[in-house]
Amino acid sequence: MIFQINKKKIILVGLLIFSVCACGFSSVDIAELEKERVIRLADSYLNEKPITVTDFKAERSAGGIHDYYSEGDYWWPNPKDPNAPYIRKDGLTNPDNFVSHRKAMRRFSLIVPALVGAYKITEDPKYLNAALKHIEAWFVNEATKMNPNLLYSQAIFGKATGRGIGIIDTIHLVEIVQSLIVLDSYSVIDQSRMEKIKAWFSEYLEWLTTSDFGIAERDNGNNHSTCWLMQVGIYAKFVDDSQTLKYCRDFFKIEIIESQMATDGSFPLELKRTKPYGYSLFNLDALVICAKILSNDENNLWEYRTENGRSVKLAVDFMYPFIKDKSVWPYEKDVMYWENWPVRHPSLIFAYEAFGEKKYVDLWIELEPEPQMEEIIRNYPLRQPILWID
Repeated sequence: MIFQINKKKIILVGLLIFSVCACGFSSVDIAELEKERVIRLADSYLNEKPITVTDFKAERSAGGIHDYYSEGDYWWPNPKDPNAPYIRKDGLTNPDNFVSHRKAMRRFSLIVPALVGAYKITEDPKYLNAALKHIEAWFVNEATKMNPNLLYSQAIFGKATGRGIGIIDTIHLVEIVQSLIVLDSYSVIDQSRMEKIKAWFSEYLEWLTTSDFGIAERDNGNNHSTCWLMQVGIYAKFVDDSQTLKYCRDFFKIEIIESQMATDGSFPLELKRTKPYGYSLFNLDALVICAKILSNDENNLWEYRTENGRSVKLAVDFMYPFIKDKSVWPYEKDVMYWENWPVRHPSLIFAYEAFGEKKYVDLWIELEPEPQMEEIIRNYPLRQPILWID
């Protein structure tokens, strides 16, 4: 039957009406490409009720019911003494650690962008109203909202009640904030409500940039620094903090491009890990998202190059052949989830928008847009390009 066509082929047919040009593509094009998928997802979320951190009590948390809590992935009970502090096994996730708050936030990050994406396409208020219920529950409602800090994230039994490294957990707020930026541009949220939401993010931004945990994450040096920048950049953009945005652009050039990248475009600190492929993909996505967030008419970070040629495009072109054909990856295979990568990485679609090379979008279309495995979702924070491309 004609209606049993593969979804990817439907997308490819949609691409035929794509108007390709070196300057990128319009919102009409991306809407046509993504319309069926986004609306299908949004419709599936219309009746979902908000779930926040207050729905799950974390028994081992040193915080309260409004405090986000998680435990370090790679930390395990000591086999010699179950009451002793946990020990580290890099790359190996302990399935018994507390993950309920993480899952709630990831669920939030799946639901709201899809609903706002559908609203952008259709302007149907049912999608807007459904999205607002979740947004208010997390950031406005006094009974259910999360406190704007991560004092208790990625705790380790017997070692730490929380760590700066846990700030990476809130990368799943990045596309939530982009959804809010879109809604703010449409002036569809009343001023008092939007002021409360922005106040939450202003407070969180202050904590990220001044607390000991925030500073430790900023200075971590690998994908954690990139993800700190990704978050600080989008939150500063949302609350119109021009001073922090200027700092972020300088940080991008010096601490990310110049310090993390090798002259071939690779990320040596990620290649040293037990999951070098997944971490390289993850850091590339974060890098490219930072360029997307922080670039404007006066600050084009896509064109920035160091004296020895390091740039965003160099990093994209280093990974491109390994995304296209994973079998040619010349480094060690990941100890976990090797078979689950790649997916539809935002680095490809944003690189296409920035550089106009059709090979990026052609590959992007071929990849899985909706991975189901929790670990892949965790490291795939941007899923709705309709929200990002005008």
